Amino acid sequence: MLLDQRRLPDDEVELECGSAREVAGAIRSMAVRGAPAIGIAAAYGFALAAKQGEDLDEAFEVLAQARPTAANLAWALGEVRSAAEPARRARELHREEVERCRRMSAHAATLLEGGASVLTHCNTGGLATGGQGTALGAVREAWTRGLLGHVFVDETRPLLQGARLTAWELEASGIPHTVIADSAAGHLLARGEVDALLVGADRIAANGDTANKIGTYPLAVLAARHEVPFYVVAPTSTVDLGTPTGAKIPIEERDPGEVSSRFRARNPAFDVTPAELISAIVTEHGVHRAPYSETLARAVPA
Repeated sequence: MLLDQRRLPDDEVELECGSAREVAGAIRSMAVRGAPAIGIAAAYGFALAAKQGEDLDEAFEVLAQARPTAANLAWALGEVRSAAEPARRARELHREEVERCRRMSAHAATLLEGGASVLTHCNTGGLATGGQGTALGAVREAWTRGLLGHVFVDETRPLLQGARLTAWELEASGIPHTVIADSAAGHLLARGEVDALLVGADRIAANGDTANKIGTYPLAVLAARHEVPFYVVAPTSTVDLGTPTGAKIPIEERDPGEVSSRFRARNPAFDVTPAELISAIVTEHGVHRAPYSETLARAVPA
C-alpha cells in the first residue's frame, strides 16, 4: 500500500503501476479515505499520470473531482502539478504529512489531563493519514504520556468507520475503548463521562468553520451544552484560507444506497461545525484559538 507509514518511499523506489483514473476510483470508493491520505494518494496519482504520459490536465480534473470536500486533495494536486518532478514532490508530501501527524499529535496531547476520558468520531488514525493520525494520533500520544484513561468511539454511520476502523486501531495499540451508537454521545456527555471531544477535519475555512464526517456538528452542539471542550486536530494542508466560511465548503452527497437499499434516503457525507463551537484547532504548528481568522492565517504557510 502506497500510504503505509512503516515504509515511506525514497527517491530510488519506483511508483507502483496504475493510472490517475484508478487512483481517483480508489478515492471515490473510499478504498483510500481520510483527508490527509486522500491528498497523498492524489499526489501519487498525478505523478503516475506524468510518468506514463497521460493528459495531465485531464488527470488533474479526474483526481480533483474524486472527493471534493477534502481540502488536502486540491492542495496536494496543486503542489505536484507545479513541481518540476511530480514523483519526487509526491514522495516529499508523503514524508511531510507523516511529520505533521507526529507534531500535531504532540501538541494536542497537552490539552488532556491525567486519566482523561475522550470521545472521537469517524477514523483519524494511520488508516486515514499515512502517519500516526490526527485526532487519533493525539489519543495515542496522550496514552503514551499517561494522560488518557478511556476512549468512546462513535460508530459513525452509515459506513461505520469508527466501529470498524478506529476501534481496530485502538485495539491494536492496546488503548481502552468502548464503541457507542452515535446517538448515545449526548447521554454520556450529560452524565459527565466525557472530558473532551477530539475530531479530525476534511476542510477548515479561513474563519475556523470546519467540515468533518457527518455527525460531527451535533457532537459540537452537545459539547457546548455540557461545557465539554471540543477540539479539532488537523494539518495545515486541511486549512483552506481561500474559503472564507463554512457556507462555501462543498459538501459531498454519496450514494443513498449506503443508507437504505429499499427506502428513499439522503446521504450527505459531511457537515460543518461553526467556529464558535470549537474550543481549539490544533495543527502541526500548535494549538490555535479564536479568532481563527487570525491564528490560522499565521499558521498556514504562504
